[in-house]
Amino acid sequence: MMTSNWIYPDWPTPKHVKSLVSTRQGGVSCGGYAGLNLGDHVGDHRINVTKNRALLRAQLPSEPVWIQQVHGTTVVNADEVHGAVKADATVARQAHHICAILTADCLPVLLCAHDGSVVGAAHAGWRGLAAGILEQTVSAMAHPAGQIMAWLGPAIGPESFEVGNEVRLAFVSDLPESTHAFRSHGKGKWLADLYQLARLRLLRAGVTQVFGGGLNTYRDSDKFYSYRRDGTTGRMASLIWIAEK
Repeated sequence: MMTSNWIYPDWPTPKHVKSLVSTRQGGVSCGGYAGLNLGDHVGDHRINVTKNRALLRAQLPSEPVWIQQVHGTTVVNADEVHGAVKADATVARQAHHICAILTADCLPVLLCAHDGSVVGAAHAGWRGLAAGILEQTVSAMAHPAGQIMAWLGPAIGPESFEVGNEVRLAFVSDLPESTHAFRSHGKGKWLADLYQLARLRLLRAGVTQVFGGGLNTYRDSDKFYSYRRDGTTGRMASLIWIAEK
């Protein structure tokens, strides 16, 4: 379900597991960051980001566990993080420890065990996907993969994401089935489907229940930030946590 400022993912998580995605609407930022920019590393005025994060915080039971995303494969335990750490995914087992990912074209992936005992959030741009960030996150959840579900959030869509041969090769050389996620778009150019690539990676990790997909950040400038479209831009947040049972 989407309201003016927030998206509430539609997937069959247990009632005590909550998830939320921000849009760019609302907030106090201006210019290329206009709206609810939650990224404190993109050049926006810090006071605006602080005010925007306060608006988000009002929707949550506690402060999110923010990480410094670096397009890698490091996964950290949100139950144990103190201060910002370099990572691209978090997992949590304790109530009110909120896993958070910031994006503006990269794919945010939320994960939840069927019984709601563990949740996770991963930042899956093409580099992280190719390197195995989703497989690493599933592994860090330490739960049978067949009993984990995933939700794919807003990302640059397959009709908008042009890449070169090196990106296609990074996927196809590791997982040949990935060839179906690329469509030729001129000499040495391809249109890549991040959603399909994520589904293939999750399937390889043993996760077969995958929801979401289809919200194109590049094409919907009213609702979403897009780095590929605008260059100077803000960031949305995708969050998941365990509430009190």
